Amino acid sequence: MKPARLRPRARDDRREAVRYYRQNASVDVARRFVGAIKSDLGTLQTHPSIGSPRIGAEVGIEGLRAWDVSGFAVVLLYFEREDHLDVVRILGQREDIATVLQAEPKSGRMNL
Repeated sequence: MKPARLRPRARDDRREAVRYYRQNASVDVARRFVGAIKSDLGTLQTHPSIGSPRIGAEVGIEGLRAWDVSGFAVVLLYFEREDHLDVVRILGQREDIATVLQAEPKSGRMNL
């Protein structure tokens, strides 16, 4: 099992999503979202290579994998490292993910 570590930007993404669900749906939906993230991270920790490499290949970021959060239009973006999962972003599937990823500053490039 490889523990998942959320980078600061991924934690910010999660916080923003919870705020969005609270304001636009309900507290219950926000709680279900948090539960879905925890559950899916548990699955990935046990089976880290099951995420799709498609988005990473499309944007030219080698090793980047994606996993759709169960029941939500949200994707976890991560790298499988030797001893952990490096969760770099949590983005809405309706966002232009390629543009968001390519806009990352060079100093914060995800594949480092």
